[in-house]
Amino acid sequence: MPEKYGTHEKAALFILTLENREVPNPELTKDYGVDLRPAGRDKLIGAGLLNTWKENRRLVHRVTEAGIAWCDSELDKLETPQRQGPLARVMFELLRRMVPVLRQHGVRLADLVAPADLEALIRGAYHELSVGPQDWVRLAKVRSKLDGADRGEVDEVLLSMTRTGLVHLAPISNRKTLTEADHAAAIRIGSEDKHLLAIEES
Repeated sequence: MPEKYGTHEKAALFILTLENREVPNPELTKDYGVDLRPAGRDKLIGAGLLNTWKENRRLVHRVTEAGIAWCDSELDKLETPQRQGPLARVMFELLRRMVPVLRQHGVRLADLVAPADLEALIRGAYHELSVGPQDWVRLAKVRSKLDGADRGEVDEVLLSMTRTGLVHLAPISNRKTLTEADHAAAIRIGSEDKHLLAIEES
């Protein structure tokens, strides 16, 4: 018999799938009102749906591929919470009608949000680090702010962003100034490593 999960456990999995990143436990509680207690957390971990570890005395969560698949399978099984108003009921009905269409086209829940979220994360990191518009920022510093995003996915999104003509990658010409972090963070295009990122205002 399939394991039954409580409301907070289900909510945690859906939120982590939508966020597609490592989420500290305090953020789950503060921003989403999710109280993922030890018993429920251990149940999700034991089922292989959730990874949890400790960083600086706080717990951090990330959904697994199995957890994402679970969310996809549960989308059309969600029931409208009791004592909800008409708008909530309409939105749940809309979701139920969208699920078959998504499945028909092979679209996963994570596919709807991951690429855009990762690009937004990259742009946010760049703007946080840059001094002004079109400033060159080291990729090593940008990568350090991407919440542990997959290296291959980041590279793919970066290359896609350059095709707009508003995002640029460049090498550091003075190789004596390159650090180990610069070498590790570089993205190779052709026969040249790129260490710097610049984004123009669209």
